[in-house]
Amino acid sequence: MLRSETAGEPNRTATALRGLRFYQQAERIARPAPAPVIARVGRASIRDYGGDGPTVLFIPSLINPPDVLDIDEERSLLRWLATRGLRPLLVDWGTPLGEERELGIAGHVETMLLPLIDAIGVPTALVGYCLGGTMAIAAAALRPVTALGLIATPWRFGAYPDSTRDALQDLWRTAEPATDALGVLPMEILQAAFWRLDPARTVAKYEAHGDRDPADPQSRAFVRLEDWANDRPPLTRGAARELFLDLFDADLPGKRQWRVGGAIIDPRTLTMPMLEIASTTDHIVPAATTPGVGERIDLALGHVGMIVGSRAKQSLWVPLAEWLSRAASSR
Repeated sequence: MLRSETAGEPNRTATALRGLRFYQQAERIARPAPAPVIARVGRASIRDYGGDGPTVLFIPSLINPPDVLDIDEERSLLRWLATRGLRPLLVDWGTPLGEERELGIAGHVETMLLPLIDAIGVPTALVGYCLGGTMAIAAAALRPVTALGLIATPWRFGAYPDSTRDALQDLWRTAEPATDALGVLPMEILQAAFWRLDPARTVAKYEAHGDRDPADPQSRAFVRLEDWANDRPPLTRGAARELFLDLFDADLPGKRQWRVGGAIIDPRTLTMPMLEIASTTDHIVPAATTPGVGERIDLALGHVGMIVGSRAKQSLWVPLAEWLSRAASSR
């Protein structure tokens, strides 16, 4: 990918490789202690970030660790919301077990997410990020939740560019034999899939890092975020097949054919207050792929930048907190 993106520009190649070396050799800073677990269903759990006020359960993607929502002391959406009259909770999916090889995305909702919601014991809003938002829609259709927030949530997978969908299907054909043998889709293959969604940005961010002083606070922030991105747990074989074949290839959600818990899931039938936050510059979840329901906020921020970037607090955190408070008061 680096050769392709910097062909004929050896200075760019060298800068990106320098950025990679800086990343590999960087000193790592200890993360904040994880929030306490208040409920557990199998390997999945709920972490409680405290705070007084309406309960909000955040549902991260299966594809990344959940801590992007609590990346560090300065950039933790959840710790900040706990000081704004809300009680944020976080689903931690844990690491797949050997006996779960055939558990699909819908199966994660049915066997883990719904029981976790039941275990909270009080009315709760749901906020899903990325694929976690897709799963949150299904949960909201199957449980009485107070409100539904969707951040960079893919739903109309047929709206992805044909080139992206074709590349992901090529990747799956290559990865399927190993996935069948292992029972999981390894993180390294998932990372390659994300690189294919936006290869130019992947190379550019390492070029930018190659021009920074390693002691710069921006360098430390970059390292922390890249460690998060490169620490993806594997996907079960069932979830990988559902992601690549049923979602990206067949677009079952967008065609109103995706079944969870025996029901067809259609976000347009939901009646609770809904907020959709999308990005006009996101190549991982383009704005055209989101469900198109409820109130909407469009941001010109990247898929991860909208959560942890320098403009995230003003652009996303504040309006999300205000909306959640309004939704709670309207009940």
